[in-house]
Amino acid sequence: MNPVRTEKEVESVAKKATEALYGDNIKDFKIRTLLPFPTEQNREAWDAQVTFLLGGLQYTVDLLINEKDGQITNTRLIDKMVPL
Repeated sequence: MNPVRTEKEVESVAKKATEALYGDNIKDFKIRTLLPFPTEQNREAWDAQVTFLLGGLQYTVDLLINEKDGQITNTRLIDKMVPL
């Protein structure tokens, strides 16, 4: 896989992973927060929190994406709610 260095590259990898987990019917996909991991000076990965709509519900998912190869090393569902 290719390195992931910019927000646009992170968004592309995160969307692919989210579609693999939740299917192709997601809407309004966006990055809510993007942080370097573990620190800004020693970044090895990106901690991306994304939101999207699926089946009338808003999901918030956290993804840890390796910078050097774009692999997802951890993912977790943070919240699932009726959108405001």
